[in-house]
Amino acid sequence: MDSLTQRMEQAGIFEEDLEERFVLGSGSGGQKINKTSSCVYLKHLPSGYEISCQETRSREKNRVIARTRLCEHFEKRAEVAKQATARERARRRYQRRKPSRAAKARLRAVKRIRSDRKQSRKRVSE
Repeated sequence: MDSLTQRMEQAGIFEEDLEERFVLGSGSGGQKINKTSSCVYLKHLPSGYEISCQETRSREKNRVIARTRLCEHFEKRAEVAKQATARERARRRYQRRKPSRAAKARLRAVKRIRSDRKQSRKRVSE
């Protein structure tokens, strides 16, 4: 549980920000799962993200699994945001780069062709 607590702190999740409820389980597993409140419902209040867990018949194991999934969600969101900023930085760097000699030569050729085309539109003097 200690490593989970550290992981939650790194992800910015605090126990006071969580709303935890235990609800009746459903589905396969026999009568026992339907009688006991072993399904864990977690809601992260600042973000509004909700998760429910009914992996095992044990309430304590479900609490750990639910918190682990919550950490995974926030870590994935942080990684996506980090990748987006890196992608934006690379795009800006690519836009600011100086054109190569070949690119400059192509630009000059295109300008020359455009200039010739415009010259051909002028009136022919007699």
